[in-house]
Amino acid sequence: MYRRVLTAGVALAAVVGAAVASTVAPASAAPAPPTAARVSAAPAAQALAAPNVPVADVQAHLTQFQTIATQNGGNRRAGSAGYTASVAYVKAKLQAVGYTVTEQVCTDCTYRSNNLIAEWPGGPADQVVMFGAHLDGVSAGPGINDNASGSSALLENALILARQNPTMTKRVRFGWWTDEEQGLNGSDFYVRSLTAAQRGYIKGYYNFDMVGSVNGGYFINRITSTTAAPLKAYWDSLNIQPEENVEGQGRSDDYSFQQAGIPTSGYAAGASARKTSAQATKWGGTSGSAYDPCYHRSCDTTANVSATVLDRSADGIAYAIWQLATGSATNDFSVAVSPASGTVQRGASTTATVSTATTSGAAQTVGLTAAGAPAGVTVSFSPSSVTSGGSATMTVSASASAAPGTYTVTVTGAGSGGISRSASYALTIPGSGGCTGGQVIGNGGFESGSAPWTATSGVITNDADQPARTGSYKAWLAGYGSTRTDTLSQSVSIPAGCTSYTLSFWLHIDTAETTTSTAYDRLVVQVGSTTLATYSNLNAAAGYTQRSFNVAAYAGQTVTIKFTGTEDASLQTSFVLDDVALQAS
Repeated sequence: MYRRVLTAGVALAAVVGAAVASTVAPASAAPAPPTAARVSAAPAAQALAAPNVPVADVQAHLTQFQTIATQNGGNRRAGSAGYTASVAYVKAKLQAVGYTVTEQVCTDCTYRSNNLIAEWPGGPADQVVMFGAHLDGVSAGPGINDNASGSSALLENALILARQNPTMTKRVRFGWWTDEEQGLNGSDFYVRSLTAAQRGYIKGYYNFDMVGSVNGGYFINRITSTTAAPLKAYWDSLNIQPEENVEGQGRSDDYSFQQAGIPTSGYAAGASARKTSAQATKWGGTSGSAYDPCYHRSCDTTANVSATVLDRSADGIAYAIWQLATGSATNDFSVAVSPASGTVQRGASTTATVSTATTSGAAQTVGLTAAGAPAGVTVSFSPSSVTSGGSATMTVSASASAAPGTYTVTVTGAGSGGISRSASYALTIPGSGGCTGGQVIGNGGFESGSAPWTATSGVITNDADQPARTGSYKAWLAGYGSTRTDTLSQSVSIPAGCTSYTLSFWLHIDTAETTTSTAYDRLVVQVGSTTLATYSNLNAAAGYTQRSFNVAAYAGQTVTIKFTGTEDASLQTSFVLDDVALQAS
């Protein structure tokens, strides 16, 4: 995994061939692939069974990559003899079973070297599912978890696909990328070399970077997206309870495809971030320790890989390939509600959009219902049923007798294929006294441009060096390592008559300061002229932490919520904000 994202404007390379669609099989140590009985609310129509991917066979590839590194100066860095030998090993395996294999020279990579593209000859050329992993490592060590693990899981899946040779409804393409560690250069070169039409052929790109971390977690890129559905379905069938890959956002090759408008997802098991106690409870391992303690170090050898995590990753890839590309995918769909919450005064109503999407197989009729609304509240849909891929308007109406409170309304879509999918809607009914309630902050996730925020230039950004907590954008104050003042503010009108007023935001602080006693850089949080809190380089910690404050004293007033980040002349401290909310209820 690349440490920080760099962007470089470089010349357009030669056009590379058409796109492919794929799905892969589960590993031996993991339980059997999901069946109608095992996947929650799985459909009666069963997909073609995905094959098992024996973890021992994946580990055999890891051993070969270790040997290659040992024989070539101890590493497989892009452009090195170790990398060239790695390409030759993968290429020989693929050509032996019938793949069309192309080496693409990355002419503007930091280390001139080759991407390896392999396409299975089946399925329509304009309906491609692509699976990729970076093949290079860093110069510090053999790069076995990072990223022989993803490369090996893909290689074994590709070999199994060739041996079983199923009927293909989509084309499957595999990519092994060079120069990822220097800034995602190989995959970026590949994507830029495609024509607009060829990019459009790729219906999904799936990335696998560090899928065997020894203290690993189970992370999925864009976990709630339609593209991620088959990856999540397999891990859900094992009751793994995967999480969003926050650490990896913008830091691996899926970013190159995402920037070109291609839907992306993928698996990861974690890099240098530390496992939380909650994650250790549900996944095992050591809380407070890095997912990969040998990340970018010489100890990243075959001993630095969890067979269990690797097995589950390889099997999930297989399940996705078979679901997406082998011609008998289960008919499935998803349901989402936007916005996901709303406030309705008694005697009034509000609306939201219920969207559905076909996640695999063919479209089907989906009937919509709602449960969980309190007495005096009705929920209706127009239309009451849609074809998956369509949407409906949900109307929530509250009578004068509706009981005040906050409720979870479950919106359920019942498919004609026998399965159901659900989404939640948070409903608030304000009490007496005229409370209008709801979310007061506008654009709290910074995803809708800058308005209504007023901010110093560059504060609201999607710069991948500091990943957002959710979505792509966040507010990044300071972080320059020089004298600097950044501000972020919004004027809000806080309604009167409510019983609860909570200002909250998620804050990540990292710093290059080495002191444990002096606050050189600060973030000040204010409501009006009142300072609610001050944070500094002394509060630096991994990940985001939610901060909450009672602002009931400002009910009925229009005030300015303001964040001010100040930095001294040296050693950066970054104050990164996301998901700001002021909830009145």
